[in-house]
Amino acid sequence: MAQLDPSAFVADQELIQALEKHATPVSCDSDHVLFRQGDASTGLYVLHAGEVTLSMNSDLDEPILSLQATAGSLLGLPGLIGNQPYSLTAVAHDGARVSFIPRAEFTAFMHSDSEAALKILQVLAAEVSSARRALY
Repeated sequence: MAQLDPSAFVADQELIQALEKHATPVSCDSDHVLFRQGDASTGLYVLHAGEVTLSMNSDLDEPILSLQATAGSLLGLPGLIGNQPYSLTAVAHDGARVSFIPRAEFTAFMHSDSEAALKILQVLAAEVSSARRALY
């Protein structure tokens, strides 16, 4: 099973604070599927505290990877930026503190704050690098 570096999903605190201004809380009173692999990308999830499991299955529904996201993780970023379906499944566990930024709000944020947009792209680049390392 491939191993991604969970830190590849983490944004700096300044970016998290800027994103929080555009986000709404997601209720995680019990395990809650944030998105499933293959679902249309509708927005960005931010993990503030607690646990979220990220996983990917093959076309034959066999596990390819699984990891625990850490606080500060931006979840669903590749699909959102690329206007593609989510490539992973994300399940927030009971008590996780997660917020959601809809696609339109995220896009407006990216257009209005070039410094934040660069930081978003740095997180995306870290995810790509981690995925490439996992393949080798």
